[in-house]
Amino acid sequence: MLKHQLLLITVLFALSSNIYKAQSVVWLDQLDLSVATQGNGKPGVNTSVDGRKITIAGETFDRGFGTHAESSLLINLNGKAKNFSASVGLDDEMKGQNPAVEFEIYGDNKKLWSSGIMKLGDKAKPVNISLQGIKQLELIVTDGGNGPYYDHADWADAKFETSEDAKLITFNPISSIPYILTPKPSDKPKINSASVYGGRPNSPFLFRVAATGERPMTFSAKNLPDGLTIDSKTGIITGKVDTKGTYEVVLNAKNAKGSASKKLKIEIGDRIALTPTMGWNSWNCFGHEVSADKVKRAADALVKSGLVNHGWSYINIDDSWQYNRDGKDPSFKGKMRDENGYILTNSKFPDMKTLGDYIHGNGLKMGIYSSPGPWTCGGCAGSYGYEKQDAESYAKWGVDYLKYDWCSYGGVLDGLPENDPNKVSSLNFQGGGDLDKGVKPFKLMGNLLKQQSRDIVYNLCQYGMGDVWKWGDESDAQSWRTTNDITDTWASVKSIALAQDKAAPYAKPGNWNDPDMLVVGVVGWGNPHQSKLKPDEQYLHISLWSIFSAPLLIGCDLEKLDDFTLNLLTNDEVIAVNQDALGKQGVCLQTIGELRIYVKELEDGGKAVAFANFGREKIKMSYKDFKKLGITGKQIVRDLWRQKDIAKINSDKGNLALDIPAHGVSFYKFISNK
Repeated sequence: MLKHQLLLITVLFALSSNIYKAQSVVWLDQLDLSVATQGNGKPGVNTSVDGRKITIAGETFDRGFGTHAESSLLINLNGKAKNFSASVGLDDEMKGQNPAVEFEIYGDNKKLWSSGIMKLGDKAKPVNISLQGIKQLELIVTDGGNGPYYDHADWADAKFETSEDAKLITFNPISSIPYILTPKPSDKPKINSASVYGGRPNSPFLFRVAATGERPMTFSAKNLPDGLTIDSKTGIITGKVDTKGTYEVVLNAKNAKGSASKKLKIEIGDRIALTPTMGWNSWNCFGHEVSADKVKRAADALVKSGLVNHGWSYINIDDSWQYNRDGKDPSFKGKMRDENGYILTNSKFPDMKTLGDYIHGNGLKMGIYSSPGPWTCGGCAGSYGYEKQDAESYAKWGVDYLKYDWCSYGGVLDGLPENDPNKVSSLNFQGGGDLDKGVKPFKLMGNLLKQQSRDIVYNLCQYGMGDVWKWGDESDAQSWRTTNDITDTWASVKSIALAQDKAAPYAKPGNWNDPDMLVVGVVGWGNPHQSKLKPDEQYLHISLWSIFSAPLLIGCDLEKLDDFTLNLLTNDEVIAVNQDALGKQGVCLQTIGELRIYVKELEDGGKAVAFANFGREKIKMSYKDFKKLGITGKQIVRDLWRQKDIAKINSDKGNLALDIPAHGVSFYKFISNK
């Protein structure tokens, strides 16, 4: 009897040992987290984004993955994982801020779990889900609805229970290998300027003819209105026009290899920015570390790189040219305004008028930044209560563009003028009297800018609240932000792109929907790095911003342009779609799975079409539904990135072969071939 009992115990022990051996634990931090995409910083391995010990609502954790919304991590499980568990929440290192996120888990593209919106101070939320049969897992952290600011999120104590032979692998399915599609420009002259330009009577006129080709090159212009002259060596047109009217001008560029001409319609009247603004903004590159020297070098780089020959012309200074209320940087310390209320520049900008003259001397234009509240987003002096003085200062300095950022005006509406500069009003522009209160400061500055003796393009940066596209024109603005700030992540670009159609009917010459700056090249908001967008994602980004008729503002370091980024920014056929004089914004006319097809009508009767693949798998198909895109009859199909005709089709019975990479685009122009 005893022998039988001992034998049974031995068998049971062996079985339990085999069960234990068949179960393994794989910690998330043991995998390669570097492939994760996220909104800011680097993935933290057993640390927060800032490299500190993971701490959620006072509770510390030794293991985990610290990330920043918008964030995505893909893991191949191959059906070998049985369970995933973790504790999730916002890291305490962001005390004093107002982050909000949502954690989501997808298995084989189906949502398995969501945390709901979590805020700073919320206790860590436990996760425990079955992964039986799941081949691919995605861990996502999304913005909690108030913008992707300070969203330091933690997957703490994250681990998998797996079978013994499991081999979990993190991956990113989108290729990282850059490739160049745009052919180099010919040595022969080619004029790339937009075909229409607007100005007001008696305002200083400044227009640089954008032309590629071998230098030296000489320029001329026929039928210029009285008051304007062109510099034959630079192609810079200056002067003033007294009389309203439409002036049909013919531009000419000539070099040793030949000559080129292009018509330019100059509209002198009440509207400016008849095509979307093209240029550079300091924020995504330098953040608070901007200076007059860096701005001058950016202007030099715009010329030296040849970008100026493709129409890029604005050099815009973002936040931190003023004095700052915190004053931690010695250059920020000082009196913010003079005895008459006129704003003073910090020591990094010793003479704004001289800087403006330098920029204008290159045929470029200068932009500046402020807020309708008492403080900018970075805590510098805003325009609240001094709008008249600021508008006059901008005109005196030679400013051509103003970005006016909502920031602390939310506190004004809430009766807290000394509020946190990042506070957004609880009113949130929802309608009625709230909407009137939110619109008021933008109308005030718009009216003051219109009274100045120069043309100042006015951009409303208030993140799309209150459907700004419906009233922006009434505020004398020429463009307005439609969404929150962009980051150099796929999640950010995708979410912003998919939100543009609602505002499209309000786009027209002089009124442009702004989905925020371009995130290509070396960006970093003071922490420089190559854009986290993969090459295919950057092609899609530029293509869609072009078809959206969006302002094109480069946010990268212009002194660090590589060949790939320069290729993205110098394709004249892609730029021409953006700068088309008809001024119609492209919209999505058809969705096929993850494929969205955007169409933009062009002045010459053609149509620009972007076949945008938002999915993780390549799309290979034969497309036939041309009538859904408004395309009829015989057509020539031109590949805009490759600048060549690729097909002739009959929309009634033909088809077009599509081969679009994941997160990529095919960008074509359809031209009637009667």
